[in-house]
Amino acid sequence: MKPSELSIHVYSPLSLGFIRSYVTHMRPYLLFVSGIAGYAGMALSFSVSISESIRLVVCLIAFFLGYGFGQALTDCFQIDTDSISSPYRPLVRGIVKKGHVMAISIIGLIAIGVPLILFNIYNLPIFLLSALGLITYTFFKKNVTLMGPFWNSWIVMLLPIAGYLSCSNTLSINTIVSDTSILVLAIMTFASYANFVLIGYLKDISADRETGYKTFPVVYGWIKSMWMGNVNVFVSIVAGGLLISQQYTLIGMLTFILGSLIAIRGQIYGLLTLDRTEENSAIPVASTVRSFILWHLAIIFSFQSSVAVFISGVVFYLLFELVIYNRPQKEQI
Repeated sequence: MKPSELSIHVYSPLSLGFIRSYVTHMRPYLLFVSGIAGYAGMALSFSVSISESIRLVVCLIAFFLGYGFGQALTDCFQIDTDSISSPYRPLVRGIVKKGHVMAISIIGLIAIGVPLILFNIYNLPIFLLSALGLITYTFFKKNVTLMGPFWNSWIVMLLPIAGYLSCSNTLSINTIVSDTSILVLAIMTFASYANFVLIGYLKDISADRETGYKTFPVVYGWIKSMWMGNVNVFVSIVAGGLLISQQYTLIGMLTFILGSLIAIRGQIYGLLTLDRTEENSAIPVASTVRSFILWHLAIIFSFQSSVAVFISGVVFYLLFELVIYNRPQKEQI
């Protein structure tokens, strides 16, 4: 053992230090991604009533925490590249044990999955598929070019479907197949999240290249990645536009337009900038996150037009901006 390793204090799972470290791996600023994806699916199927308030709150908490537990779990398999691109993370620093982080993540995922399954048994296969996807994501990201974004995205695509099912135990897979709204929402979620993952790889090109990850930016470079991102943005706008047109509200349309402008601006910046460095990827990457959240908020505002939903949506987005502004490393999103 190296002398420097002797001085490393490893936090126990019950300590405050471990909790703080674990929250870092959860990426608090991205909990809003899974939260809004599940909420959008719920918006297509729930009716606001006092009797359903507990169900709605439980679902929202479950979806909100989903990204965090899933991200912490995948971090356990990516310490090699994180040690270069994100040396601040506790697993890289060795102050928490990989086994402890994995155990807490699995327990957390089960804890949020159980109520969703109890609300609708058809969420069980969705939960099992999501777990399989999370465990195998790093393999596909590292070894199969272009598979990383799509593998990650089909997992996130399941969130609005689970949200849709969670609002009623009478809904089934047959209902999903026959309801074009949830299918189109799933497509929008898939494409918009694929863009977040793809463009997000720009900030890790050096680390991924050094550790043997065959991500799209590593193999094909910055510009081709941005053009692939253009395809994702186009699909997202078309799918979202179809949903907005089904249930038009002014606030929903304005929110959708704002998200689209932010997405397009990020893509244009990424294509035109001459500073194609990891440090300069923050604007395109942040644009993918903001547009993802705003597009899903637009769907919620369109299908649930109450004042309470609007106010909660505005507060949700402002909290997201506050948390992402205070992230620990500005280059990392």
